[in-house]
Amino acid sequence: MKRTASSLVSRPSPYHASVTLFEAGGGGDSTEITPRRSKRLKVESNLKEASESSTKSQEDGLRQSKAVKSSKKSRNVKVAGELQEVETSESTEKIQTVKSPRKPKPIPMALETPHPEPPKWREAYDAIKRMRSRIVAPVDTMGCDQAQLKETDPKNQRFSTLVSLMLSSQTKDEVTDAAVANLREAVGGSLSVNAIMQADESVISEAICKVGFWRRKTQYIKQAAQKLHDEFGGDVPKTVDDLCSLPGVGPKMAFLALQVAWKLNAGIGVDVHVHRITNRLEWHNPPTKTPEETRLNLQSWLPLELHPEINHLLVGFGQTICSPVAPKCDQCELSDGLCPSARKIVKGSSSKRSVKVTSNRTPTAGPKIEVALEEESK
Repeated sequence: MKRTASSLVSRPSPYHASVTLFEAGGGGDSTEITPRRSKRLKVESNLKEASESSTKSQEDGLRQSKAVKSSKKSRNVKVAGELQEVETSESTEKIQTVKSPRKPKPIPMALETPHPEPPKWREAYDAIKRMRSRIVAPVDTMGCDQAQLKETDPKNQRFSTLVSLMLSSQTKDEVTDAAVANLREAVGGSLSVNAIMQADESVISEAICKVGFWRRKTQYIKQAAQKLHDEFGGDVPKTVDDLCSLPGVGPKMAFLALQVAWKLNAGIGVDVHVHRITNRLEWHNPPTKTPEETRLNLQSWLPLELHPEINHLLVGFGQTICSPVAPKCDQCELSDGLCPSARKIVKGSSSKRSVKVTSNRTPTAGPKIEVALEEESK
C-alpha cells in the first residue's frame, strides 16, 4: 500500500526549549491511501492470454493440415520397374519419384563397321610365335595364370587369379607374383574371399606395398571381396559386365579373368604391350589411341581361336624383344620387311665406325630419320 504526503504540525520539544518538533497532522484527508495493482494479478493475466493464443494457433494448424490432406491425391507411378502409390498435390503437379541407382554402361563387344584385315598379319603373327617358343619371358612363370596353382579349392583358384590381375596394373610381373605370395601368407595360407574380408587393411597393405598404387588397391581388394560375398555367392562372376562392376576391375582384367579362371573366350585382354606392338606393326588404320580401341579393332578381324593366346604371346614378346624403349630390332625376325617400325643398324669401315638407324615405315608415316656416329681409329 502507498501513503500520500500529509501536512506537518510543529510543537516545542519538552526536553529543550530551542528544539522544535514536527509531526504529521491528523486530518482525515491527510492519510489517504491509494491501492496498488498486485504483480500476481499481472502474471496470471499474461499466462491466460498466452494459453488462449497457443490454443488458437493449434486450431489453425489442424485446419491447415486437414486442408492439405484433402487436396492431396494418390497416383500409381512406375518406380524402378514397379508400380508404387505416390501422393501428389493439386497445387503443384510435380510427382516425387525415387531415383534408382545408376547402372554401369555395358562393355562394347563389337564395332559397327569391322576393321579391315591388315596385310601380312599372319606372317608376322607366326614369326612372333616362333620367337616366343625360344624365349622364356617373365609372364610365362609369374603371370596371372600362375597364381591359381597354389590353391586347391576352385573358388580360391578363381579368386587368386582375380587378385593377381588387380595387383598387376602398372606393376611388373615379378613384383606382382611376390605380392600375391605375401598376401596369401599374410591372410593364413590361402587366398579366399572370407580371408580377405576378415583381414585388416593394414595387413593387406603391408603385403602388397611393393606394387603400384598399393593404397588404392588395398581398398579395391577389400571392397571387391565384400561385393563377391554379398552379390555373387563368394565366387568370381562369369560375365564381363559383372566383373567390371567390381572396384578396380577393368575390361582387360575381366576378359583375362574369364579366360584363365573360367576358360571362357569372351574377348581379347589388351594391355600396354598388345596396344604398343600392334600399333608398331600398323595393324590399326588409323592408329588407335586407347587399349579399348585396340581391342575392338582386333576382335573384328582376328580369328576367334587366337583371342585367348594373343595377350600372353605379345606380352612376353614385349617384355623380351619389342620393349617400349630401345627395342631389339637386330634380334627380331620381323625387321626383315614385316615390321614397318623396325630399325636397321649398318656398320661402316674399319677406320671409322658409323651406325645408321633407318625405318621401314612408308613415307606417309613421317620423315626418314638417320642417326650417324663416327669415331676416329687409332
